[in-house]
Amino acid sequence: MSRSSVALSNLRGVVIFIVLAFHSALAYVASVPAQTSPFGEAPFTWQAFPVVDPQRWMGFDVFCAWQDVSLMSLMFFLSGLLASGSLRRKGGWTYISDRLWRIGVPFVLAIIFLSPLAFYPAYLARTAQPTFFGFWQQWFSLPFWPSGPEWFLWQLLVANILAAGLFAVAPRSLDLFSRLGAWAGEHPVKFFGLLAGVSALAYVPLALIYTPWSWSAVGPFSMQLSRPVHYLVYFFAGFALGSYALDRGLLASDGPLARHWLAWWGVAAGGFGLWAGLTALTRPEWSQANPLIQTAASLAFPIGCASGVVFLLAVCLRFSDKRHWALDSLSANAYSMYLIHYVFVVWLQYALVGTGLYVIVKYAIVLSGALVMSWASSAAFARVFGAQLVAVRRAVSTVPH
Repeated sequence: MSRSSVALSNLRGVVIFIVLAFHSALAYVASVPAQTSPFGEAPFTWQAFPVVDPQRWMGFDVFCAWQDVSLMSLMFFLSGLLASGSLRRKGGWTYISDRLWRIGVPFVLAIIFLSPLAFYPAYLARTAQPTFFGFWQQWFSLPFWPSGPEWFLWQLLVANILAAGLFAVAPRSLDLFSRLGAWAGEHPVKFFGLLAGVSALAYVPLALIYTPWSWSAVGPFSMQLSRPVHYLVYFFAGFALGSYALDRGLLASDGPLARHWLAWWGVAAGGFGLWAGLTALTRPEWSQANPLIQTAASLAFPIGCASGVVFLLAVCLRFSDKRHWALDSLSANAYSMYLIHYVFVVWLQYALVGTGLYVIVKYAIVLSGALVMSWASSAAFARVFGAQLVAVRRAVSTVPH
C-alpha cells in the first residue's frame, strides 16, 4: 500500500471512532429538552435521541454540532473515492450486484433485527408500564419503520447505482471525472471553492424550504430533507479524486493538503465558527428567524462542511501515513461496527440513566463499552462467518444475469 492508501485506510478507522463518539454523546446534549411525549406519538424525537439523560453538558452540544456539519459528508466522500476503481474493474452489472450484496442486504437485515433492538430502550424510557408485546404493538403502529443510523446505507446505495448508471450510459465520463481529480490536485483552493459552491446550490434551497433539521421517512427510507443532494455532491467529489488516483494529486501524502494541514485547520475552525454563530441566531425557532439570517446560516453550512472534510483529509495524509495494528483493525471492521454499534450505545446509555455518575464518566463508559463490544463482535463475526459468506457470495455471483 502507498502511504496515501495507508492514510485513507487509517482515516476509515478514525471515522468509525468518531461515529461512535458522536452517537455516545447524544444522550448528554444539553440543548435537547426532556422527552415527555409517549413512544407512539409524534414528534418521535426518540429517533435522534433514544435516551435523554438528566445529566448533560454543553460541551457535547459543541462536539455533536461540529460532527453534524461534516462527518456524514466525509463518509459519502470516502465511499465515492473507491467507486470509480471498482466500476472500471468489475463493470456496471457486477458492480451493482456487489453493491446490492454489500449494502442492500445489510440494510434490510439491520432494519429488521437491529433497529427494534436499538430503540427498545426508547420505548422503556417513555412508557409507564412497558411490556414486550406492548412494544411490538406500538412499533408496528408507527407511520414509518425506524432505521436509525442505517439511513446512510440506502442513500449510499442510491449514489452507487447512479454512478453505475452514468458509467453504463457514458463510459468515458470516468475520464472527465479523472481530469477533474487531476485539476483538483493542481488547484486545491479552487477545488475547495468549487466543492463549497456546488454543495451550496444543492443544500441552500432545500434548507430554506424544509429547514436544516427536518426529517421525513417512507417506510424504512428516512432522509434529512435538506441534505440528500448535498451528499451526492460529496460522493461524486470523492468519485472524481478516486478516478484520478488515490496516491497522487490532492491525495498525495506529500501533496498540497498534507503540506498545508495547519492552514486547513484554521479554515475549518473559521468555517465551523461562522456556521455556529449564524445558526445560533436562528434559535430557538428557525421559522421565526429573520429570512436573511436563515439564508446566511444556510450558506455557511457548505463552507463549514467543506472545510471540515478537507481538514480531516489533510491531517490524516500528513500524520497517519504509517500502518498501526489498531487502525488496521478498526478500518477492517469499520463497516460491521457501523451496523451494530448503535445497539450497544443506546442500551449502555439507558443502563446509566439512574446512576449518580458524573456526565463525563457516563460518556466514557458508553463510548469505551460500545467501542469494545462492537469491535469484538465485528471481529468475531468476521472470523466465524466470513468464509461462509464469501462462499455464498461467490455462488450467487456465478448465477447468469
